[in-house]
Amino acid sequence: MDGGPSPIAAAPRQEPLGGDEAIDQVKALMLKLAAGDRFERLGAIVQEHLLTGGKRLRARLALAAAESLGVPAEHGVGWAAACELLHNASLIHDDLQDRDELRRGRFSVWVRHGEAQAINAGDLLLMLPYLAVEHVAVPASLKWALALAVARRAEETVRGQSLEMSLWSSCRWDWASYEEAAVGKTSALMTLPVHGAALLAGRAPAQAERLADCFRDLGLLFQMQDDVVDLFGDKGRDKPGGDVREGRVSALVVEHLTQNPEDMEWLCPILGKPREETTDADVARVAEAFEAGALQGVLRRIKTVEARFLEAAPLVAEPELWAVARALTALCLAPVQGLMREVSDA
Repeated sequence: MDGGPSPIAAAPRQEPLGGDEAIDQVKALMLKLAAGDRFERLGAIVQEHLLTGGKRLRARLALAAAESLGVPAEHGVGWAAACELLHNASLIHDDLQDRDELRRGRFSVWVRHGEAQAINAGDLLLMLPYLAVEHVAVPASLKWALALAVARRAEETVRGQSLEMSLWSSCRWDWASYEEAAVGKTSALMTLPVHGAALLAGRAPAQAERLADCFRDLGLLFQMQDDVVDLFGDKGRDKPGGDVREGRVSALVVEHLTQNPEDMEWLCPILGKPREETTDADVARVAEAFEAGALQGVLRRIKTVEARFLEAAPLVAEPELWAVARALTALCLAPVQGLMREVSDA
């Protein structure tokens, strides 16, 4: 939840952009845009969702990246709001598609307000980033470049989400397919904050994109740890194992089938069940099987991707942005650090 100290806020030169004051400004702008010219039900639904909190990870990254690249403070808030609004659009649609009833410890939008209004709320949040860009006081040509970055990364996100949903039905249970889906669904929203910050810093479009693309691995890290926490941690939802109940091809599924392809015989029927028919016993059986090898395999892959991310040449060439990346990586992997230490000790 927001309000506590953040590793990004503690990184060199991250105040005030990485701190709570700037995040409060981002939050205020998002709520203002959600309300629109006249307050009505849809605006209230979106505001309600935004007020459930969250780490504001994309906003913090946008603020910290902008500061590290020398962007004037007044430009960072509007851009951070654009990134965070797009992320929240994806959350509302994701919960509806996955039938997840809880988000941040509260009932999801589709549960509280119905599926149709959840679609409307997600659609509105898809449009609001462009209005947030209007609040960045830069020339029209640069606003257009920022809006184009939003559109391109949003496109990647939707295509990645669609690919992830089709992995099971198309029998794509390999690491290459998993990474392709994760990079689209999750990484695009990690690259976007840096992409815009680099454009605001005056970097050429190609250079801005290369720098931003380094953060694809951050998205992959986030998705892999999220898959681990879903089964072996606490995501603030009603029950663990949401990915199993949904039949998702998670990192744990891919690693387990890589190590034990013969287990398709019993694992496939469980993952193929409708969500409402998947029992707690099914989830417990999968967890027990995955803990024997897949968990350690995924954690080792996380360590490999972490090293690759922090050694990327364009990122290393930007020391202050690299410090932001290191701090954000620590924040991202905090929920699985205990498990990763166990793997290292072993």
